[in-house]
Amino acid sequence: MLEAGFPAIADDLGAALDALEAPRVDIPVIQPAEPFLDMAGEDLRRRIFLTESETGESLCLRPEFTIPVCRAHIAENVATPRRYSYFGKVFRQRRDGENEFFQAGVEDLGEPDEARADARAISEARALVVRFATNQNLTITLGDQSVFEAVVAGLGLPAGWQKRLVHTFGNEQALDAMIARLANPDSAADPDASVASFLARGDAAGLQAHIEEVMQATGYSTNASRSPAEIAARLIDKQALDATRLSEASLNALKTFLALDVPCDRAADTLSAFARDAGLDISAAHRNFVARLEALSERGEDLGAIRWRATFGRPLDYYTGLVFEIAAGDRAPVLAGGGRYDRLMALLGAREPIPAVGFSLWLDRIEKVRAGA
Repeated sequence: MLEAGFPAIADDLGAALDALEAPRVDIPVIQPAEPFLDMAGEDLRRRIFLTESETGESLCLRPEFTIPVCRAHIAENVATPRRYSYFGKVFRQRRDGENEFFQAGVEDLGEPDEARADARAISEARALVVRFATNQNLTITLGDQSVFEAVVAGLGLPAGWQKRLVHTFGNEQALDAMIARLANPDSAADPDASVASFLARGDAAGLQAHIEEVMQATGYSTNASRSPAEIAARLIDKQALDATRLSEASLNALKTFLALDVPCDRAADTLSAFARDAGLDISAAHRNFVARLEALSERGEDLGAIRWRATFGRPLDYYTGLVFEIAAGDRAPVLAGGGRYDRLMALLGAREPIPAVGFSLWLDRIEKVRAGA
């Protein structure tokens, strides 16, 4: 059933989605808030409209479709591969535009050929944008978190720093700040004098006893927070991370990688040349990268018209590989976007890992483009 106020293209877009052989799924507007708060990322978390049930359960207005579509699939316990489409309102605070707006899209769950599934998502999204936002000089931008992860792992950084860097993927300002800290560890992060000696000696047991003593003296309840052992472990880990310094060669390699920005018909060779010059083994990520480009070419997509940027990501924490956006020209509003989220299904309770990729269309922006606004 179409919701009130659907855009003028609703019927035609609904037919176009049906043609993609992705059955429409009905997602309730009221959703449990916890999955979004835990898995969607800070950018979305701070814009969600929250409420509570009579029993105190934290609820929210549907801020996006990917998480609830995945939860619905798990609840139905149906076989994969399986595709779903959706069409309805989402509710979240925005700097520009209304706080409730329509989105449509497709989620592709369980397709074992990930390169072909990625290419299909990009190709279908582009075709829908071309059909409904006509006469536009579109820009298509790709990123790949798995390639970034492979590069960071190849630099030999501690696991904690790798996690920090990966968490900032797509946020260029935060990533620059992290790299600056790796180049010049922050002396302002020195520990409190009361624990510095324990950390200097690597005395975990003594640090734990000291923390426990302080907590007892101040009446701080361990029931309301982490245990002394957990706090000591975090302090030791933090000291090790803060003391880590990236070598000049590794720093230059990371900066060189992050500066890569080329059309996709040159992307495979550019990435290969970078890895060779930097002495990094990213062969597995490179193979997957090339397979996706080949799958795009097989679908008739013009690789020269698609751009790969090494720093490009999207502000949702559940992405794991491909990310992409389609806009009506440089620096124009995004009309469609999506990516791969292979870990999300397991985090939401699936019994086994399920590869997944999808995309969304911003229908209010498409309507403005159609109107020439």
